[in-house]
Amino acid sequence: MKTIKQHLKWCAKQSKGIKIVSESINLQKAYLKKSENAIKSMDANATAGIDEWVVSTSYYAKYFVIYALLSRIGVKCEIHDCTLAVFEYLFSGEIPTTFIQNLQQSKDDRVDAQYYTGAIKINPSKLIADTKAFVLKIQEIIDKLTQSKITALQSKLRTALQ
Repeated sequence: MKTIKQHLKWCAKQSKGIKIVSESINLQKAYLKKSENAIKSMDANATAGIDEWVVSTSYYAKYFVIYALLSRIGVKCEIHDCTLAVFEYLFSGEIPTTFIQNLQQSKDDRVDAQYYTGAIKINPSKLIADTKAFVLKIQEIIDKLTQSKITALQSKLRTALQ
């Protein structure tokens, strides 16, 4: 089994993998808006009883807020597994381990909901509450970013990719 650093190095070698780029507040704002829209869609689908789309939009609400965070610190990655790995590597000490586990589970559940036809067993109320708590926590991390923190995170990632 690959270590997280080995996985990050693999990701960096892929054409749409990890790249350190210019920090972008504009992209951060755009992806925060996408996350907010995913939450609205999640709520609407829950009201309509469409569980498979509650699952999918829950994942995308989380994914887009992570992408907003990474955009703010100057990291681009278009491979979901790699994006999640960068997030875990850079922020595992700042967020509860359960958040990282729930994020991975959300990705797996989204794949199951979108590509397989079995019955989906979820508790929509719990999923919605967990998703909103996750998004809020990441928004708090974004709000507390300083230039020195961004520089330290970029340095940590550069070191891992060497």
